[in-house]
Amino acid sequence: MHEYPVTAEIIRIAEKYARENGAGAVRKINLVVGDYSGYLSECIDLYFGVIAEGTLCQGAALAIERVKPLLKCEGCGALFKRRPFSFSCPHCGGQGSPTEIGREFYVKSIEI
Repeated sequence: MHEYPVTAEIIRIAEKYARENGAGAVRKINLVVGDYSGYLSECIDLYFGVIAEGTLCQGAALAIERVKPLLKCEGCGALFKRRPFSFSCPHCGGQGSPTEIGREFYVKSIEI
């Protein structure tokens, strides 16, 4: 449910951008959402259509680029996706540590 206010903020940001650039409407919003960001891209997409009604974003496309989390090997430094029940590096067998990759959440671009 916390996706509702963040979706409203995305629309507010896009409307502000459109107004500042003299556009009558927003055509597309490109959003980046990491799987570990704490937000569900499906819920944002669902709320977007409802909240955008009557705004400059009504009818705009919402493109969501999802980012899968990656671990970093402490041995060889390789980035890799975690396999179920394992933190082992597929390249060298070393131990993987969490990274910030997969925690992203931002508006990448707005098309007017």
